[in-house]
Amino acid sequence: MSERQPHILVSNDDGYLAPGLLALVNAVRSLGRITVIAPEQNHSGASNSLTLSRPLSIHRVAGGERDGFFFINGTPTDCVHVAMTGFLDEKPDLVISGINQGENMGEDVLYSGTVAAAVEGVMFGVPGIAFSQIDRGWNRIEDAAKAAHDVVAQMLVSTLARTEGTATLLNVNIPNRPYADLYRWRVTRLGNRHHSQPVVVQDSPRGDKIYWIGAAGDVKEGSEGTDFHAINEGCISITPMQLDLSHHARLAAMRSNGWDRG
Repeated sequence: MSERQPHILVSNDDGYLAPGLLALVNAVRSLGRITVIAPEQNHSGASNSLTLSRPLSIHRVAGGERDGFFFINGTPTDCVHVAMTGFLDEKPDLVISGINQGENMGEDVLYSGTVAAAVEGVMFGVPGIAFSQIDRGWNRIEDAAKAAHDVVAQMLVSTLARTEGTATLLNVNIPNRPYADLYRWRVTRLGNRHHSQPVVVQDSPRGDKIYWIGAAGDVKEGSEGTDFHAINEGCISITPMQLDLSHHARLAAMRSNGWDRG
């Protein structure tokens, strides 16, 4: 009797037609049974948003290099949430997301739809990995996908997948380099950015003011051990993250300063 193959759910935020998604899927096909459920359109910056104001539709691609992919008219979180709560017969063993066009480092992870898809898996007890390529434009995407394969393979054989009953969440950023140069991995913490650039104000054809969100801020804290430092050294950055946003040290300080009442 053959050993059961791991089931890997793949999503992204750039949409099901994105080259990064196709490259990632092709790279990990040898590692298990693959299900692809991705947004119909680009949802970069969607974070963990769920679509609650309308129903969602799922369509299956027939033919071509994306044959068998599913796409949803919703967000990355919608994709994984729907998969986990009824579309799939059973939970997958791993959720992977990407490969995103552009880095997700520092505070980017709070806005990223790529990271959000992996987070949604973790919320259902399934380990998640978010993959991003540093520079936009899909240069060296096949090399990045080979590196992503190696990270996924490591996760599938590692006891890290679930630690103390909690599913592991990894945020992985990959330099746009040849695969031969992507053998150096660094386990990192999130760095820190300056505030975002100001909004760009323009006039619409009707004379109304319109506002474009400004670019992400420059690096503020990128010392050794951060994701920014690893990338500057030409390494793959792998950041373990958690969903607990409670400030535990401040909890104790507030309680000792009379914030608990009654």
